[in-house]
Amino acid sequence: MKKTNLLHNPTAGDNDFSKIELVKLIEEEGFECAYSSVKEDGWDAFDEQTDFLIIAGGDGTVRRVAKALMKRKLLEKQYPLALLPHGTANNIAGALQISGEARDIVVKWHHNHLQTFDIGKVHGIRDGLFFLEAFGYGIFPRLMKVMSKIEDEIGESVEEKLKAARAVLYDIVLNYEARPCKIIADGVDHSGEYIMVEVMNIRSLGPNLVLAPDADPGDGYLDLVLISEAHRKKFESFLLSQINGEKGHEINFTTIRAKNLKIVWEGKDVHADDERLKMEGTVEVNIEILRDMMQFMITDDK
Repeated sequence: MKKTNLLHNPTAGDNDFSKIELVKLIEEEGFECAYSSVKEDGWDAFDEQTDFLIIAGGDGTVRRVAKALMKRKLLEKQYPLALLPHGTANNIAGALQISGEARDIVVKWHHNHLQTFDIGKVHGIRDGLFFLEAFGYGIFPRLMKVMSKIEDEIGESVEEKLKAARAVLYDIVLNYEARPCKIIADGVDHSGEYIMVEVMNIRSLGPNLVLAPDADPGDGYLDLVLISEAHRKKFESFLLSQINGEKGHEINFTTIRAKNLKIVWEGKDVHADDERLKMEGTVEVNIEILRDMMQFMITDDK
């Protein structure tokens, strides 16, 4: 019997899974399951006999677990990760094509199909800064700032939260001032004035917005997405289609694949995944791709 450690965020998403329900579900499929709430101290004291870790939460919970694993020494055991998507956006699970009912996902863990997952490392802001989803400047970190101020005013359901975020983002795009940005990607200059600069490791970010449809978190490349003043109207149209629930309207901006980037942004709106970053003045940032830093258990038909 394989030993697992369930890492649960009990406040994520719609709170539709309790500790008891999750542990029972996992054990009924033949796995031995220890439980840890990521909201409690000591959750990251993993048993060396554990075969794999289970993350029940959203993208923020995955990032928290990744941060704990990255702090481990090279000689310490590194664990495969299994996901039970349980957050609002679940962009990471979407990139790995993990979706559906929890019981259907758990059954597939017996196949033990693994996919490697790269990490973006950011130099120049603070030590140890990394991202799983995206690092960027402009409208997305501004969205985070606005949403943090109105979170008590929006609905409780996942659908209401996503719709509110898209509507707020649309309002931001209408008025956000394009700013100069110096960008060198693998030695090629892409500098200009932009309302959004996103270095993406997966295909979507924020409220499930697919900005880099071909991004693959295991291919050794990052996808640079740039939206200039000339593309503002096109981006507005895309956001309206998302707000109105129109299917099949994917954004089609040029993405630049690169392994190493140098960026200088003339502004303060900066983020790494779901964290807004405080910048004192203009900072030159260097970004590199770190290969195969994590392994996720995926379905066998991916």
